[in-house]
Amino acid sequence: MSKASEGATPGFLVWRLSMKWRVAVDRAVAPLGLTHAQYALVASLYGMQRSGERPSQRRLADHTGLEPLYVSKLARALESAGLLERARDPRDPRAVQLSLTEEGRTVTRRAIGVVQGLLGQLLEPLGGLDSERTEELVRDLSALLDAPLDPTGAAGPDA
Repeated sequence: MSKASEGATPGFLVWRLSMKWRVAVDRAVAPLGLTHAQYALVASLYGMQRSGERPSQRRLADHTGLEPLYVSKLARALESAGLLERARDPRDPRAVQLSLTEEGRTVTRRAIGVVQGLLGQLLEPLGGLDSERTEELVRDLSALLDAPLDPTGAAGPDA
């Protein structure tokens, strides 16, 4: 355990790891013209399209955990860069569907390869991507992500 981790709360460690990951991904995908948030959007969209889905901005926001307004802003920037297309949903004229362009798919495939390499580095201390410890980590992180949080009930016992 590093000196920075000694006596740290789980919340602080989650914060530090998320910041470490965000910065690393930002730096790794920057040469491809992407930010970490844009990568999260295009990689998610890539996976959804491969399974036959053409998601709305709202669906993509729900999937990535990003705010809908932020997804809209990212989508407009990615559209301007020629990486994705936005179109009205024929079933709901208020909704906007997203899809990657051919260039978007090419850039996204390259970015996924780069980020997978980073993920391998991150998970090496646990035995790598396919290790039992990594599988356990994925189960634990999934459980934490599924746990409901009520920010209004966050006051401590002395409140």
